[in-house]
Amino acid sequence: MVALEWHGPNDIRVAQRPKPLVTDPGDAIIKISSTTICGSDLHLYHNEFSGMKKGDVLGHECMGFVTEVGPEVKQLKPGDRVVVSAVIADGVCNYCKMELYSCCDGTNPSTEMEKIYGHRTAGIFGYSHLTGGYDGGQAEFIRVPLADMNCLKVPDSLRDEQVLFLSDIVCTGYHATELGQVSEGQTVAVWGCGPVGLMALAWCKFKGAKRLIAIDAIPYRLQVAADRFGAEIINFAEQDVIEAMRTLVPGGPDVAIDAVGFRFPKSLLHKLERMVKLETDSPEVLKEAILTVRKGGKISVVGDYYAYTNNYPIGAWMEKGLTMSGGQVHVQKYWKKLLEYIQKGEFDPTFVITHYMPLEQGDKAYRLFDNKEDNALKIVLKPDMKAAP
Repeated sequence: MVALEWHGPNDIRVAQRPKPLVTDPGDAIIKISSTTICGSDLHLYHNEFSGMKKGDVLGHECMGFVTEVGPEVKQLKPGDRVVVSAVIADGVCNYCKMELYSCCDGTNPSTEMEKIYGHRTAGIFGYSHLTGGYDGGQAEFIRVPLADMNCLKVPDSLRDEQVLFLSDIVCTGYHATELGQVSEGQTVAVWGCGPVGLMALAWCKFKGAKRLIAIDAIPYRLQVAADRFGAEIINFAEQDVIEAMRTLVPGGPDVAIDAVGFRFPKSLLHKLERMVKLETDSPEVLKEAILTVRKGGKISVVGDYYAYTNNYPIGAWMEKGLTMSGGQVHVQKYWKKLLEYIQKGEFDPTFVITHYMPLEQGDKAYRLFDNKEDNALKIVLKPDMKAAP
Protein backbone atom coordinates (compact mmCIF):
# COMPACT_ATOMS: atom_id res chain seq x y z
CA MET A 1 0.00 0.00 0.00
CA VAL A 2 0.98 3.66 -0.38
CA ALA A 3 1.78 5.51 2.86
CA LEU A 4 3.41 8.78 3.89
CA GLU A 5 6.52 8.15 5.99
CA TRP A 6 8.55 10.52 8.16
CA HIS A 7 12.28 10.39 7.49
CA GLY A 8 13.53 13.48 9.29
CA PRO A 9 12.90 17.23 9.41
CA ASN A 10 11.01 18.41 6.30
CA ASP A 11 11.39 14.93 4.79
CA ILE A 12 8.09 13.18 4.06
CA ARG A 13 8.34 10.29 1.61
CA VAL A 14 5.71 8.42 -0.36
CA ALA A 15 6.49 4.77 0.32
CA GLN A 16 5.20 1.30 -0.41
CA ARG A 17 4.47 -0.73 2.71
CA PRO A 18 2.68 -3.99 3.52
CA LYS A 19 -1.01 -3.67 4.24
CA PRO A 20 -1.68 -3.84 8.02
CA LEU A 21 -3.12 -7.01 9.51
CA VAL A 22 -5.48 -7.77 12.37
CA THR A 23 -3.10 -8.45 15.25
CA ASP A 24 -5.44 -8.13 18.24
CA PRO A 25 -9.00 -9.38 18.69
CA GLY A 26 -10.46 -5.87 18.88
CA ASP A 27 -8.80 -4.61 15.68
CA ALA A 28 -10.43 -3.42 12.50
CA ILE A 29 -8.69 -2.75 9.19
CA ILE A 30 -9.96 0.36 7.42
CA LYS A 31 -9.48 1.10 3.73
CA ILE A 32 -8.94 4.86 3.68
CA SER A 33 -11.22 6.93 1.46
CA SER A 34 -10.08 10.35 2.75
CA THR A 35 -7.31 11.60 4.99
CA THR A 36 -5.79 15.00 5.66
CA ILE A 37 -2.87 16.93 7.09
CA CYS A 38 -3.42 18.62 10.44
CA GLY A 39 -1.58 21.70 11.64
CA SER A 40 -0.19 19.65 14.51
CA ASP A 41 1.40 17.30 11.97
CA LEU A 42 3.74 20.18 11.16
CA HIS A 43 5.27 19.85 14.63
CA LEU A 44 6.42 16.40 13.54
CA TYR A 45 7.32 17.58 10.06
CA HIS A 46 9.78 20.03 11.64
CA ASN A 47 10.93 17.43 14.20
CA GLU A 48 9.96 19.54 17.20
CA PHE A 49 8.25 16.75 19.09
CA SER A 50 9.90 13.73 20.77
CA GLY A 51 9.69 10.16 19.66
CA MET A 52 9.76 10.20 15.86
CA LYS A 53 11.54 7.33 14.09
CA LYS A 54 12.40 7.03 10.43
CA GLY A 55 9.65 5.23 8.57
CA ASP A 56 6.83 6.23 10.94
CA VAL A 57 3.52 6.62 9.10
CA LEU A 58 1.88 9.97 9.80
CA GLY A 59 -1.72 11.15 10.02
CA HIS A 60 -4.49 11.19 12.62
CA GLU A 61 -7.51 12.43 10.65
CA CYS A 62 -8.99 9.80 8.37
CA MET A 63 -12.03 7.78 7.40
CA GLY A 64 -12.94 4.91 5.12
CA PHE A 65 -14.51 1.45 4.92
CA VAL A 66 -14.08 -1.53 7.20
CA THR A 67 -12.47 -4.44 5.34
CA GLU A 68 -11.72 -6.84 8.19
CA VAL A 69 -12.45 -7.14 11.91
CA GLY A 70 -11.09 -9.18 14.80
CA PRO A 71 -13.26 -11.69 16.70
CA GLU A 72 -14.00 -9.29 19.59
CA VAL A 73 -15.36 -6.48 17.40
CA LYS A 74 -19.12 -6.40 17.92
CA GLN A 75 -20.37 -3.12 16.46
CA LEU A 76 -18.60 -3.09 13.09
CA LYS A 77 -18.58 -5.36 10.08
CA PRO A 78 -16.85 -5.31 6.67
CA GLY A 79 -18.39 -2.68 4.45
CA ASP A 80 -19.25 -0.23 7.23
CA ARG A 81 -18.26 3.37 6.52
CA VAL A 82 -16.50 4.91 9.49
CA VAL A 83 -14.59 7.90 10.79
CA VAL A 84 -11.52 7.00 12.84
CA SER A 85 -10.86 8.93 16.04
CA ALA A 86 -7.47 10.63 16.22
CA VAL A 87 -7.38 9.77 19.93
CA ILE A 88 -7.22 6.08 20.82
CA ALA A 89 -9.27 5.17 23.90
CA ASP A 90 -9.93 1.84 25.58
CA GLY A 91 -13.36 2.83 26.91
CA VAL A 92 -12.92 0.96 30.19
CA CYS A 93 -10.36 2.85 32.28
CA ASN A 94 -11.48 5.36 34.91
CA TYR A 95 -10.67 8.30 32.66
CA CYS A 96 -12.74 6.93 29.79
CA LYS A 97 -15.60 6.35 32.20
CA MET A 98 -15.41 10.08 33.00
CA GLU A 99 -15.39 10.80 29.23
CA LEU A 100 -11.82 12.12 29.48
CA TYR A 101 -10.86 9.98 26.52
CA SER A 102 -7.61 11.77 25.65
CA CYS A 103 -6.43 10.95 29.19
CA CYS A 104 -6.99 7.20 28.65
CA ASP A 105 -4.75 5.02 30.79
CA GLY A 106 -4.76 1.98 28.54
CA THR A 107 -3.56 2.88 25.03
CA ASN A 108 -0.14 4.52 25.39
CA PRO A 109 2.82 2.51 26.71
CA SER A 110 5.31 5.42 26.50
CA THR A 111 7.54 5.61 29.56
CA GLU A 112 9.09 8.77 28.09
CA MET A 113 5.77 10.58 28.29
CA GLU A 114 5.39 9.49 31.89
CA LYS A 115 8.79 10.99 32.72
CA ILE A 116 7.97 14.29 30.97
CA TYR A 117 4.38 14.76 32.15
CA GLY A 118 4.13 12.63 35.28
CA HIS A 119 1.52 10.43 33.63
CA ARG A 120 0.80 8.88 30.25
CA THR A 121 -2.09 10.22 28.21
CA ALA A 122 -3.93 8.43 25.39
CA GLY A 123 -2.37 7.00 22.28
CA ILE A 124 -2.76 9.02 19.08
CA PHE A 125 -2.50 7.73 15.53
CA GLY A 126 0.58 8.77 13.57
CA TYR A 127 1.90 11.02 16.31
CA SER A 128 5.28 9.68 17.41
CA HIS A 129 6.25 7.05 19.93
CA LEU A 130 5.59 9.56 22.73
CA THR A 131 1.89 8.83 22.06
CA GLY A 132 2.23 5.11 21.44
CA GLY A 133 3.94 4.76 18.07
CA TYR A 134 0.75 3.86 16.17
CA ASP A 135 0.90 3.94 12.37
CA GLY A 136 -1.21 6.80 11.11
CA GLY A 137 -3.93 7.28 8.53
CA GLN A 138 -2.04 9.00 5.72
CA ALA A 139 -2.03 5.67 3.94
CA GLU A 140 -4.29 3.39 1.94
CA PHE A 141 -5.12 1.28 5.01
CA ILE A 142 -4.97 1.67 8.77
CA ARG A 143 -5.22 -0.80 11.65
CA VAL A 144 -7.54 0.55 14.35
CA PRO A 145 -7.20 -1.11 17.77
CA LEU A 146 -10.25 -1.31 20.03
CA ALA A 147 -12.25 -0.50 16.94
CA ASP A 148 -15.69 -0.45 18.55
CA MET A 149 -14.51 2.47 20.67
CA ASN A 150 -12.44 4.29 18.08
CA CYS A 151 -14.59 4.14 14.95
CA LEU A 152 -17.83 6.03 14.33
CA LYS A 153 -20.24 4.71 11.72
CA VAL A 154 -21.44 7.47 9.43
CA PRO A 155 -24.38 7.50 6.99
CA ASP A 156 -23.93 7.15 3.24
CA SER A 157 -26.08 10.25 2.77
CA LEU A 158 -23.19 12.46 3.91
CA ARG A 159 -20.09 13.06 1.80
CA ASP A 160 -16.64 12.29 3.18
CA GLU A 161 -15.91 16.01 3.37
CA GLN A 162 -18.83 16.57 5.75
CA VAL A 163 -17.75 13.96 8.29
CA LEU A 164 -13.99 13.47 7.86
CA PHE A 165 -13.08 16.18 10.38
CA LEU A 166 -15.09 14.51 13.14
CA SER A 167 -11.88 12.55 13.58
CA ASP A 168 -10.23 15.67 15.02
CA ILE A 169 -10.73 19.33 14.17
CA VAL A 170 -14.54 19.54 14.25
CA CYS A 171 -14.40 18.01 17.72
CA THR A 172 -11.32 20.01 18.73
CA GLY A 173 -12.95 23.31 17.79
CA TYR A 174 -15.99 22.34 19.84
CA HIS A 175 -13.75 21.16 22.69
CA ALA A 176 -12.17 24.63 22.73
CA THR A 177 -15.57 26.21 23.36
CA GLU A 178 -16.39 23.68 26.07
CA LEU A 179 -13.09 24.29 27.89
CA GLY A 180 -13.77 28.03 27.71
CA GLN A 181 -17.45 27.62 28.65
CA VAL A 182 -18.48 29.78 25.70
CA SER A 183 -22.09 30.87 25.94
CA GLU A 184 -24.61 33.18 24.28
CA GLY A 185 -23.83 36.89 24.30
CA GLN A 186 -20.13 36.58 25.12
CA THR A 187 -17.10 38.14 23.48
CA VAL A 188 -14.52 35.52 22.48
CA ALA A 189 -11.01 36.06 21.15
CA VAL A 190 -9.34 33.28 19.18
CA TRP A 191 -5.60 33.22 18.64
CA GLY A 192 -4.74 31.34 15.42
CA CYS A 193 -6.92 31.13 12.32
CA GLY A 194 -5.75 27.80 10.99
CA PRO A 195 -8.34 25.03 10.64
CA VAL A 196 -8.71 24.48 14.41
CA GLY A 197 -9.02 28.19 15.18
CA LEU A 198 -11.58 28.62 12.41
CA MET A 199 -13.55 25.64 13.71
CA ALA A 200 -13.48 27.22 17.17
CA LEU A 201 -14.85 30.45 15.69
CA ALA A 202 -17.55 28.45 13.91
CA TRP A 203 -18.66 26.76 17.13
CA CYS A 204 -18.53 30.06 19.05
CA LYS A 205 -20.93 31.54 16.51
CA PHE A 206 -23.07 28.39 16.68
CA LYS A 207 -23.30 28.84 20.46
CA GLY A 208 -24.40 32.45 20.11
CA ALA A 209 -21.27 34.43 20.97
CA LYS A 210 -21.98 38.13 20.45
CA ARG A 211 -18.52 39.29 19.32
CA LEU A 212 -15.61 37.35 17.85
CA ILE A 213 -12.02 38.58 17.67
CA ALA A 214 -9.60 36.68 15.41
CA ILE A 215 -5.82 37.04 15.78
CA ASP A 216 -3.36 35.83 13.12
CA ALA A 217 -0.77 37.21 10.70
CA ILE A 218 -1.86 35.43 7.51
CA PRO A 219 -4.21 37.76 5.59
CA TYR A 220 -6.20 35.07 3.77
CA ARG A 221 -6.92 33.23 7.02
CA LEU A 222 -8.05 36.43 8.72
CA GLN A 223 -10.25 37.13 5.70
CA VAL A 224 -12.05 33.80 6.17
CA ALA A 225 -12.62 34.64 9.84
CA ALA A 226 -14.04 38.05 8.92
CA ASP A 227 -16.12 37.02 5.92
CA ARG A 228 -17.57 33.80 7.29
CA PHE A 229 -18.02 34.58 10.97
CA GLY A 230 -18.07 38.36 11.12
CA ALA A 231 -14.96 38.35 13.30
CA GLU A 232 -13.10 41.55 14.04
CA ILE A 233 -9.49 40.91 13.13
CA ILE A 234 -6.09 41.69 14.59
CA ASN A 235 -3.09 41.11 12.33
CA PHE A 236 -0.20 40.74 14.77
CA ALA A 237 2.30 41.45 11.99
CA GLU A 238 0.86 44.96 11.81
CA GLN A 239 -0.48 45.62 15.31
CA ASP A 240 0.49 44.99 18.90
CA VAL A 241 -2.09 42.45 20.03
CA ILE A 242 -2.41 43.69 23.60
CA GLU A 243 -2.88 47.32 22.58
CA ALA A 244 -5.26 46.41 19.75
CA MET A 245 -7.36 44.24 22.07
CA ARG A 246 -7.59 46.99 24.67
CA THR A 247 -8.90 49.33 21.97
CA LEU A 248 -11.44 46.82 20.61
CA VAL A 249 -12.58 45.41 23.97
CA PRO A 250 -11.50 47.76 26.76
CA GLY A 251 -12.60 45.45 29.57
CA GLY A 252 -11.27 42.36 27.82
CA PRO A 253 -13.01 39.41 26.16
CA ASP A 254 -14.91 36.91 28.28
CA VAL A 255 -13.04 33.97 26.78
CA ALA A 256 -9.65 33.58 25.10
CA ILE A 257 -8.94 30.51 22.96
CA ASP A 258 -5.35 29.56 22.13
CA ALA A 259 -5.39 27.56 18.89
CA VAL A 260 -1.70 28.24 18.19
CA GLY A 261 0.55 26.32 20.58
CA PHE A 262 4.22 26.09 21.35
CA ARG A 263 6.10 26.49 18.09
CA PHE A 264 5.74 30.16 17.22
CA PRO A 265 7.96 32.57 19.17
CA LYS A 266 7.52 36.24 18.30
CA SER A 267 10.18 38.02 20.33
CA LEU A 268 13.94 37.74 20.02
CA LEU A 269 14.09 36.56 23.64
CA HIS A 270 11.95 33.49 23.04
CA LYS A 271 13.54 32.76 19.68
CA LEU A 272 16.92 32.65 21.44
CA GLU A 273 15.62 30.65 24.41
CA ARG A 274 14.18 28.01 22.10
CA MET A 275 17.30 28.00 19.96
CA VAL A 276 19.61 27.28 22.91
CA LYS A 277 17.14 24.86 24.55
CA LEU A 278 16.38 27.03 27.57
CA GLU A 279 12.73 26.38 26.74
CA THR A 280 10.86 24.19 24.28
CA ASP A 281 7.64 26.21 24.16
CA SER A 282 6.99 29.90 23.56
CA PRO A 283 4.40 31.34 26.01
CA GLU A 284 3.69 34.52 24.06
CA VAL A 285 0.16 33.66 22.95
CA LEU A 286 -0.68 32.62 26.50
CA LYS A 287 0.82 35.88 27.79
CA GLU A 288 -1.35 37.91 25.42
CA ALA A 289 -4.43 35.93 26.44
CA ILE A 290 -3.73 36.32 30.16
CA LEU A 291 -3.07 40.06 29.93
CA THR A 292 -6.10 40.84 27.76
CA VAL A 293 -8.92 38.54 28.91
CA ARG A 294 -11.26 40.15 31.42
CA LYS A 295 -10.84 39.65 35.15
CA GLY A 296 -12.45 36.34 36.11
CA GLY A 297 -12.38 35.26 32.48
CA LYS A 298 -11.69 31.88 30.90
CA ILE A 299 -8.73 30.74 28.82
CA SER A 300 -9.05 27.63 26.66
CA VAL A 301 -5.89 26.00 25.33
CA VAL A 302 -6.19 23.56 22.42
CA GLY A 303 -3.02 24.55 20.59
CA ASP A 304 -0.36 21.92 21.31
CA TYR A 305 2.19 22.57 24.04
CA TYR A 306 5.05 20.15 24.43
CA ALA A 307 7.19 20.60 27.55
CA TYR A 308 8.35 23.76 29.35
CA THR A 309 8.49 27.53 29.01
CA ASN A 310 9.95 30.67 30.61
CA ASN A 311 8.67 34.17 31.45
CA TYR A 312 5.15 32.92 32.00
CA PRO A 313 2.93 35.63 33.59
CA ILE A 314 1.69 33.54 36.48
CA GLY A 315 1.15 36.63 38.64
CA ALA A 316 -1.39 38.14 36.25
CA TRP A 317 -3.12 34.77 35.90
CA MET A 318 -3.51 34.43 39.66
CA GLU A 319 -4.34 38.03 40.54
CA LYS A 320 -6.95 38.39 37.78
CA GLY A 321 -8.76 35.25 38.98
CA LEU A 322 -8.56 33.52 35.62
CA THR A 323 -9.51 29.94 34.83
CA MET A 324 -7.34 28.13 32.29
CA SER A 325 -8.28 24.74 30.85
CA GLY A 326 -6.52 22.70 28.21
CA GLY A 327 -6.02 19.25 26.79
CA GLN A 328 -6.23 17.08 23.75
CA VAL A 329 -9.73 16.58 22.41
CA HIS A 330 -12.07 13.94 23.85
CA VAL A 331 -13.26 12.91 20.39
CA GLN A 332 -15.55 10.10 21.49
CA LYS A 333 -17.34 12.43 23.93
CA TYR A 334 -18.46 14.79 21.18
CA TRP A 335 -18.59 13.08 17.79
CA LYS A 336 -22.09 11.58 17.91
CA LYS A 337 -23.69 14.86 18.94
CA LEU A 338 -21.72 16.86 16.39
CA LEU A 339 -22.61 14.35 13.66
CA GLU A 340 -26.27 15.09 14.41
CA TYR A 341 -25.69 18.81 13.83
CA ILE A 342 -24.06 18.01 10.49
CA GLN A 343 -26.86 15.64 9.49
CA LYS A 344 -29.47 18.29 10.27
CA GLY A 345 -27.62 20.85 8.16
CA GLU A 346 -26.97 23.05 11.21
CA PHE A 347 -23.17 22.88 10.89
CA ASP A 348 -21.04 22.61 7.75
CA PRO A 349 -17.32 21.94 8.31
CA THR A 350 -16.40 21.85 4.63
CA PHE A 351 -15.59 25.58 4.53
CA VAL A 352 -11.98 24.86 5.57
CA ILE A 353 -11.22 22.66 2.55
CA THR A 354 -9.13 24.45 -0.06
CA HIS A 355 -7.39 21.59 -1.87
CA TYR A 356 -7.83 17.97 -2.91
CA MET A 357 -4.67 16.05 -3.79
CA PRO A 358 -3.84 12.40 -4.42
CA LEU A 359 -2.19 10.56 -1.55
CA GLU A 360 0.75 9.87 -3.87
CA GLN A 361 1.49 13.61 -3.80
CA GLY A 362 1.46 13.79 -0.01
CA ASP A 363 5.05 15.06 0.14
CA LYS A 364 4.06 18.02 -2.05
CA ALA A 365 0.94 18.56 0.03
CA TYR A 366 3.04 18.90 3.19
CA ARG A 367 5.21 21.55 1.57
CA LEU A 368 2.18 23.43 0.26
CA PHE A 369 0.48 23.38 3.65
CA ASP A 370 3.60 24.26 5.61
CA ASN A 371 4.50 27.18 3.34
CA LYS A 372 0.89 28.42 3.26
CA GLU A 373 0.99 28.55 -0.52
CA ASP A 374 -2.05 29.03 -2.73
CA ASN A 375 -4.15 30.12 0.27
CA ALA A 376 -4.04 26.57 1.67
CA LEU A 377 -6.21 25.92 4.71
CA LYS A 378 -7.06 22.22 4.65
CA ILE A 379 -5.82 19.67 2.13
CA VAL A 380 -7.80 16.47 1.72
CA LEU A 381 -5.71 13.56 0.46
CA LYS A 382 -7.43 10.86 -1.57
CA PRO A 383 -6.01 7.40 -2.26
CA ASP A 384 -8.47 7.39 -5.17
CA MET A 385 -8.89 10.83 -6.72
CA LYS A 386 -11.92 9.61 -8.66
CA ALA A 387 -13.79 9.98 -5.39
CA ALA A 388 -12.88 13.66 -5.04
CA PRO A 389 -15.62 16.26 -5.68
